[in-house]
Amino acid sequence: MSRRKQDVVSLLKTIERGGEGALQFVNPDRYIQHNLAIGEGVSGLAAALAQLPPGSARVNTVRVFEDGDYVFAHTDYDFFGPKIGFDIFRYEDGRIVEHWDNLQETPKGPNPGGHTMLDGPTEPADLDKTEENKALIRRQIEDIIAGRLDRLPGYFDGDAYIQHNPLLADGLSGLGAGLKALAEKGVRVKYDRLHLVLGEGNFVLAVSEGIFGEAPSAYYDLYRIENGKIAEHWDVIEAIPPKEEQKNGNGKF
Repeated sequence: MSRRKQDVVSLLKTIERGGEGALQFVNPDRYIQHNLAIGEGVSGLAAALAQLPPGSARVNTVRVFEDGDYVFAHTDYDFFGPKIGFDIFRYEDGRIVEHWDNLQETPKGPNPGGHTMLDGPTEPADLDKTEENKALIRRQIEDIIAGRLDRLPGYFDGDAYIQHNPLLADGLSGLGAGLKALAEKGVRVKYDRLHLVLGEGNFVLAVSEGIFGEAPSAYYDLYRIENGKIAEHWDVIEAIPPKEEQKNGNGKF
């Protein structure tokens, strides 16, 4: 594991100690916060962590990847209740200067395919194919945004597709059936804009903006690619709070 990956795992673990030791990883003069429930800078982060009852938080980072100046992590949290989260950190001059994240309440029990939001492979492979795999996911998300849904089957190897979304079953057929069921309940799943694509080897994270139900939402989708096709998918969907409830002015993205 690279030094930056180790630092991110260690930084997230400091949440269990109320943030004690976090400042060694962060540039306190240039830290930009995109979690809209937390105030600006390191003072905002410290204030948020101070609200945790001592000894109440638990953090287990399951996956961590690096792409240039970015490190992104997939973590099992328990603070003010169990949550699954993706965190993205941007580095400058060896220290973290910017943070984005997406959090979702942990569901009770597995999804229709028997999977949790976190299980499955954790180590990247095919490191020489990072850019190729990022381009694949970028095209897929852009096709979704443009409504070119007839192209989607081409991104998958038939029905051999493992799904970790808590509402959906495995396979392209499970994805289609699940989205149809949501639509019948009046739940919109709409992607409007792709903001960021990061990857390491056969793992690619796409950060998008759209609508889930009636709420403006952030979509963080993690894909595992195998032989040029999407083989596995994890995600976290979080509603974006209205502007008057946001605690910093940096925006979700």
